[in-house]
Amino acid sequence: MTNAPRGEKGAAAVTVFLVDDHAMFRAGVRAELNEQVTVVGEAGTTQEAIAGIRATKPAVVLLDVHMPDGGGLAVLEALGTTLTDTRFLALSVSDAAEDVIALIRAGARGYVTKTISAADLAQAVHRVADGDVVFSPRLAGFVLDAFRDTPAAPTVDPQYDQLTPREREVLRLLARGYAYKEIGAELFISIKTVETHASNVLRKLQLSSRHQLTHWAAERRML
Repeated sequence: MTNAPRGEKGAAAVTVFLVDDHAMFRAGVRAELNEQVTVVGEAGTTQEAIAGIRATKPAVVLLDVHMPDGGGLAVLEALGTTLTDTRFLALSVSDAAEDVIALIRAGARGYVTKTISAADLAQAVHRVADGDVVFSPRLAGFVLDAFRDTPAAPTVDPQYDQLTPREREVLRLLARGYAYKEIGAELFISIKTVETHASNVLRKLQLSSRHQLTHWAAERRML
């Protein structure tokens, strides 16, 4: 029997899965973190990431935000709450407020930029694994602003006014990252009805994806 991987000071190492579309960056993260974590897998595409994370069930996923085939938000939406023991830490070049808010609302436990030092990244991984939330200092304000008491949706918005009361409820839950099944349970309606409302919302708002919907709602402080 092999011994469990060990980290610093003899503690069991945190298992990590790397998601980034740049192989050299993934190699750099591996080298920088070295013995401080145990990298159990990596992926350069969204679909590879989803399959790999499901297979390895790591403690922490270091998740790139922008990738050609969907990126971090797509991974979070696909996995939803199915991996209750896996936590996601966004690691991105982007420090845009909409990216930070969208990833956190979708389920990420933290968001740091790629300017972070190796020591601070290792610490962030361990903190997220322990259940903490972690943000680069400049980004914390975005999250506080987003979750602070937000005003009601604007009363004059031609697009929003097209939606029925039920469609507005579905809009809010979709933008917060709820799966169709969860929305159905929350609103006591069938998944098929949720799908119909979601389709109507996207059509009326002239949007094509949940990512766009989350961005649209965040801009209007509807989350």
